[in-house]
This record gives sequence, structure tokens and C-alpha cells, in this order.
Amino acid sequence: MNQKLIIGIIAIIIVAGVGILASNSSKTEMVRNDAAVQKVGSAMDQAKVTSGIVPSENNAMMKKDDSAMVAKSDMMIEVGSYESYDASKVAMASATHDVVLFFKASWCPACVALDKDIKANLSAIPKSLTILETNYDNSADLKRKYGVTLQHTLVQVDAGGNLIKKWSGSPTLASLVSEVK
Repeated sequence: MNQKLIIGIIAIIIVAGVGILASNSSKTEMVRNDAAVQKVGSAMDQAKVTSGIVPSENNAMMKKDDSAMVAKSDMMIEVGSYESYDASKVAMASATHDVVLFFKASWCPACVALDKDIKANLSAIPKSLTILETNYDNSADLKRKYGVTLQHTLVQVDAGGNLIKKWSGSPTLASLVSEVK
């Protein structure tokens, strides 16, 4: 009889132990999921800020005043940066600041490689250069304007959006920078 009692107690301990482990495992998974949600939320907040939508005090979303965006256009662009294309950013070009459009496609291995190299070396972008990431697949008007027929094409423009130089094939940020006039 004692042997049956001991076996029963051991079985209860084993079942309880497995239950505790499963509970801890699900809590760990919940913590991981929560961290992933926070990362996605943070990325979404960043995307909203860069698109002109900002969270208000009570976390409701509101659109920035367009006049404020125009008035602060110089502050929207960091010098020596890699940013998404916006027509207003072309105006940053000047005698002392270069702007290059990078016509990039997500399905293009050479584009992906250059994009990764630029992102890995952001601090190496000269302060006098802004590279504007331009979606090759969704920019028919820009491709027509600059005669772009291949993805992985780079176009240096002036403040009026006029072509200064066009080239393809820069595999690295360093080679892109070396092409800028």
C-alpha cells in the first residue's frame, strides 16, 4: 500500500512539474510575443513620424499641418542621409549639397546589395550628400523624366530636379559616392 501511495505522489509531482514548465514556457513565449509587438509598434510609430503623421498626447493619430512641413522642410532632411524619395527633398540640392536618386527594386539583387551596404555604412555618407531611395516599380513619371530603363540606376539632380549625371552599377556606397560630381 505504501508503494502505491509513493508512486501516486511521484506521479502528482511529475504532472505538476510538467504543468509548471509548460506554464513558464507559455509565459516566456508571451514575453517574446510582447517584445515583438513592441518592436513592430515602434517601427510603425517611426514610419508614421517620417510620413508626417505623429502621435498626439493621448496617442490618437493626427496629420501634421502641411504649412508647418513646408516651413520646416530644411529640418525634415538630415544632411548626409539615406531617405525615401519625396519631390520636396530634391530642393536640398545646391552648389554645396548633392542629391542622388537611387532607383531600386526589391526583387533586384544588385539593388538589395547596394541598399544593405548603404544602410550598413550610413555614417560614411558625406554630409554634403542625400541619397533618395526611389521605388523603381512605382515611379513611372520619374523613370520617364530621367530616361531610367533599368533598376539599380542612380541619378544625380540639381535643386530644380534637372539631371546632372546618370549611371548604373555602383555595388557599394563608396563607389556611389565616387561617381557624384
